[in-house]
Amino acid sequence: MQFKVGAKQTTKMLEQSKAIEVYVARDADPRMREKIVHLCERLSVPVKWIDTMQELGETCGIDVGAAMAALIPDEE
Repeated sequence: MQFKVGAKQTTKMLEQSKAIEVYVARDADPRMREKIVHLCERLSVPVKWIDTMQELGETCGIDVGAAMAALIPDEE
């Protein structure tokens, strides 16, 4: 599995039905969070909440914080 990090990439993966699960940082911009969570609910993709953007960045293996990320299969 791999991560696509950021709001644009996460949205793209959801729209292409590639996202298996979406990770969202609790301290991300509320408008961005609401938009992505609503899209996940509509598409029946599970959302996993992470406490901070820094923690989510570390989870994704990057050195900076991330507001959200989509988990996708490796073959993409």
